[in-house]
Amino acid sequence: MVQTLKIDPYWQNKIVLVTGGSSGLGRIIAEEFFHAGAKLTIAALEKDDVERAAHEIGSGVLPVHADITKQDEVNRIFETIRKHWGGLDVLVNNAGRSMRGRVLDTTPEQFQSLFDLNVLGTIRCTQAAAAMLLEHRGHIVNIGSLAAKSATRYVGAYPVSKFAVAAYSQQLRLELGQEGLHVLLVCPGPIRRERERLYPLEGLEGIPDSARAPGAGVKAGRIDPHWLARKILHYCKRRKPELIVPAKAKILFALAQLFPTLGDWIVKKNS
Repeated sequence: MVQTLKIDPYWQNKIVLVTGGSSGLGRIIAEEFFHAGAKLTIAALEKDDVERAAHEIGSGVLPVHADITKQDEVNRIFETIRKHWGGLDVLVNNAGRSMRGRVLDTTPEQFQSLFDLNVLGTIRCTQAAAAMLLEHRGHIVNIGSLAAKSATRYVGAYPVSKFAVAAYSQQLRLELGQEGLHVLLVCPGPIRRERERLYPLEGLEGIPDSARAPGAGVKAGRIDPHWLARKILHYCKRRKPELIVPAKAKILFALAQLFPTLGDWIVKKNS
């Protein structure tokens, strides 16, 4: 069935890049921008996947296959955008992954690998895009997690990487907000998927099966990714700094800052 595009004058002809845009939440964010009238580029690691996704999303979507852990490939993404579209209005730093394992079983090499993708990949793309975005008073959307605000058990290096993304987002806001750059940090709970999957263990055995589920066993309802994507577009238009879903998680984060022992107790009780 052909979907009718709901053009939003604000997004019409804006130039958007979504990394990790061939599947999952990134794919749905990309679709929402496209349906709103944006000129869309999606970047992802696998050539066949990104080309298939671009074809399925709609005519004119530009696919770029690249590994954002490699600076030369990041440079190629933005040179392609510059040549094809002439600029950039929105960068969605969505590419990344989670992991499962006990923190002491997680090797420094595993920390480094996850940090290289989740944090340094975001930094590489942001630095490569910054001049174009500043020229257009553009938007950066950094996809974090509830784990960017509060750690939980059995997720290895993941909270460390997402805390870093949250700090980087704040630094960008403080230094570049006055120059017209909008930065939105998105911190969602577990996302609803058509088929739930268990994350593979990357440390030793012995963690609960529930921790291998999306959200690492956090007792929270699954978030509709289409609703979340539309919310992201809305928060960008309003130039909001953060989107935390579910909103009630803000209470936990505030309590944990004031009373760390209480915060730890709440996390354990709800995961």
